[in-house]
Amino acid sequence: MRTLGVDLAAAAKKTAAALIEWDDGGAARLAHLSLDVDDEEIISLFGASDMTGIDCPLGWPDAFLPFIAGHLAFDAGPVLSHDGIEGRRLLAYRDTDRFVTGKTGLIPLSVSADRLAHPAMRCAVIQAKIARDAGPQARDGSGRLAEVYPAASLKIWGIHARGYKGRGAPEAERLSSAVADLTLKAPWLDLSEYRGDLAASDDMFDAVIASLTARAVALGRTLRPDAGHAAAALSEGWIHLPSGQLSDLAAG
Repeated sequence: MRTLGVDLAAAAKKTAAALIEWDDGGAARLAHLSLDVDDEEIISLFGASDMTGIDCPLGWPDAFLPFIAGHLAFDAGPVLSHDGIEGRRLLAYRDTDRFVTGKTGLIPLSVSADRLAHPAMRCAVIQAKIARDAGPQARDGSGRLAEVYPAASLKIWGIHARGYKGRGAPEAERLSSAVADLTLKAPWLDLSEYRGDLAASDDMFDAVIASLTARAVALGRTLRPDAGHAAAALSEGWIHLPSGQLSDLAAG
């Protein structure tokens, strides 16, 4: 099995990709790690992988498009139905975002009202390119593409990785510590010559965690949408949270 993890930014700069190869015995090797990745490389790596985990929303809140369409058409109904803070939260956060908060206490960034908006637009184009070359991929992760959230995976797996994003000395030290903790908790993962790169780039580190989470998706060891979440997951996307331990990934 090959799993791909993508830490997606708005442009190629700061976009990272990590490809992990898994053998039948559960051992894994980081076979490819790159930074400043363009769409073409992502599409190529997707084609060479069994499952891809992408750290970016695959869709927008179901309420968002009718709200915008109503505003454009001077149709007050869909707009006024979101009057007040609670109504606006339905425009800002997806069903899966609320699910993740309930399970982990983490609050994902809003795809429609925060810094994720621009990367999500790029992600939509990437999804279209994948559909063109390999067929459409369901946004609930039931195909070969799944939405992942490295911060949540790290928390669930008990990897100490708080405050590692940034370019200062404290962040660099925390990132190095997080890489060391990953190495300790996943001795079956061969980081090969890339360990130094991971300790120097939080984007690359997140791509590796996304690839590990993709393995959990492929093994059926993530929390899937139940009947109450299924419809929204297909249109809005679904963040796959690991349902077990990091060691489960090596068990196969």
